[in-house]
Amino acid sequence: MAPETGTMVNDVPVLPPRGKVMKICLVVSLLTHLSMLLGIQKAFPINWFPEPLRTYHVELIRPPIDPLNDEEASGTDLAKIKPDENKSPEKVEDTISLDTKDKRYVSYAKVIKERLKLFWEYPREARENLIEGKVLVLFTLNRQGDLKNLKILLPASYEILDKETLRTIRTAAPFPPFPGSVTVKRLNIKASFAYRLTSRR
Repeated sequence: MAPETGTMVNDVPVLPPRGKVMKICLVVSLLTHLSMLLGIQKAFPINWFPEPLRTYHVELIRPPIDPLNDEEASGTDLAKIKPDENKSPEKVEDTISLDTKDKRYVSYAKVIKERLKLFWEYPREARENLIEGKVLVLFTLNRQGDLKNLKILLPASYEILDKETLRTIRTAAPFPPFPGSVTVKRLNIKASFAYRLTSRR
């Protein structure tokens, strides 16, 4: 008679048949993999059944426009429509003085004046000979601050003062580029150079 499964024969354990062992291993493996899958699902959720894409229909509705009646349409000639005359065309250039009160140019004029002061000197020969005078010049800058034109409008009585004025402007150039408030392409600047000896009365 064959021994029963899991019994002892002569103090030696009898193993169950191989078919049962395979089934037990499969069940254990299946349970292990299932628990691992559930753990991964909790840590990294996977959407096994994604929702179908939703589509939306958008309709743009234009507000109604009153149609032109035939009389208005026939009387309107597009070629005869004139541009707005009140709108002033953009200036290509403008002329200011260094003492301008125009808000568009005040800050830039101040920068120019400060730069000129850095290079302006009273000629030693003129000071020694008590020479005084006033020179009025006009110079032109482009948007980059480059000197494009320079001329004397009212010279002093002494050439030495005129030369010093021209030298000052040429040495100070180039000037800083135009700020955003200055919209012209060229800016003409009138500058007055007054040579006065303060010790004299």
